[in-house]
Order: sequence, then C-alpha cells, then structure tokens
Amino acid sequence: MFAIGAALASGGVALFVARPAAAADPEKPAAVPTLDDLAAGRVRIIDLSYPLNSKAAYWPGDNYKPFDLRTIATLERDGVLSKAFSTPEHLGTHLDAPSHFERDGVSVDRLDPRDLFASGVVIDVTGAVAMSADYRLTKADIERWEAELGEIPRRTIVLLRTGWGRFWNEPMRYQNHDLQGRMHFPGFSAEAVEFLLKERQVRGVGLDTMSVDYGLSRDFVVHHVLAKAGAFGLENVAKLDELPARGFWLSVAPIKIETGTGGPARVFALLPKRAP
Repeated sequence: MFAIGAALASGGVALFVARPAAAADPEKPAAVPTLDDLAAGRVRIIDLSYPLNSKAAYWPGDNYKPFDLRTIATLERDGVLSKAFSTPEHLGTHLDAPSHFERDGVSVDRLDPRDLFASGVVIDVTGAVAMSADYRLTKADIERWEAELGEIPRRTIVLLRTGWGRFWNEPMRYQNHDLQGRMHFPGFSAEAVEFLLKERQVRGVGLDTMSVDYGLSRDFVVHHVLAKAGAFGLENVAKLDELPARGFWLSVAPIKIETGTGGPARVFALLPKRAP
C-alpha cells in the first residue's frame, strides 16, 4: 500500500511516504522512505479541490448565498493588492464536521488533525448512476469492491465516484431540480455508511456531488450517521476519475473556523509517481 504519515525525528516533524507493499496484508506498509521522495518529485500529487468563485454551486436554501470576492485595496491606490471574501461554510469542495448535524458533535476547528491524513479508496458507481440519478451506494457495492480489490483498510477515507463531477460547471444541472423543485443526484446509503463506520472504522467519506445524502433526501440520515460516529463528510470532491481504486493517500485541509460546522477544504491525493 502507498502510505503517508508523520513522525517525530530529532525534535522535528518528518513526513514519510511508503511505496506499494508486496505483502498480502492491506494494512501492513512496506519499508518507509522519507520526505525526500516527495521533495524529489517521486510522489504524484492530485488536487481534488475546485477553485472557489461566484459560479460555484451552493445549497439552494434560505440565507445561502454564492461565493463573493471583492477587492479592498489596490496596488495603484494603496501599494498593496488585497481582497475580502464571504461564503457559506458548505460551498465548493468542503468538509462537513460532526457539529453540522449533531448538537454535541465536534466543530471543524476541533477535528483531530490525525484524522485528516489517511489512506484512501475509490468506489466507482458511475454505471449505476447512469441508470438512475438517485442511486445510493449499497453494502453490496462495497462487498463487490472488496471481493475484487481486498478489504478496505481500517481508518481510511472512502471516496465515491458517481461521475456527477462532469456537471460541476453547469450549476443548474449539478443541482438537477425536477418540476417540483426536488434535487436528483446520487449519494451514500445509511446502510453502506454504517457498515464502513462499524466494520471498517473509516475516518470519513466523500464524493463528487453536493451532499453525502442523495438529492431527494429530507432527513439527511447519512449526515446524522457520520456525525454521531464523529466522522466527517467531504462533498464536491474533484477529479475522482484520476484516482485508482486504492493505493493512494489523502491530505484534507479544511479552513479552521472556530465553532464552524465545516468549511471549504483543500484536498490532495498522493500517489506513486508513474513510471516514464
């Protein structure tokens, strides 16, 4: 397995990267090289985050507004260029903290940083979504994935590739409202997430749509299941089609808003460098 982590060394922090392991045990890493691999370009990095701008799709609820960026100082007038922005917490590529849906859930600034660095896997359901925009990942989907690729490692982050990201630049299509104003896009099922939390102890889940719950949801049960377990959700994750099913690690860096229920996040995938 390809792995990245942090360790104290000589009074400092050493970031380490492990190459794919030959061992059959999916949780047992291979020999661990150092940060030199990353600095020397032997690690490939994929940015899974969308840039924030006024066209980014946002939740169509009361008091939700688009991202706004305005200039507050210019080089010509002030000798410095500076801008101010405003945004809902849950816009663009972002993290949902447990406090988003549970009163006693931790806020985004209190998340354990260790949970924000983890191995990742991708479960691809684009075929099923092509048949139904309301598709939800099932436990059976997870079992089929594991039968082919091995058991999902503990403490990982599970990403769901639905193919919905191809609509990101078309906000109305991305929200996909019907004539009654209901949204239609895929997500996770509560059964699947409960299995991942209880049996695989995942740190969080993420996907390439606006919500870990499918668009028609009114009770947001998947959000509640995650929040009660102290896990997080990642939404509007980009470029999932560029990731392998497994063998990569994730770095998740949400904006640290005190008492925030979440926030825009920069999400990076780290993979072994492709052979020339």
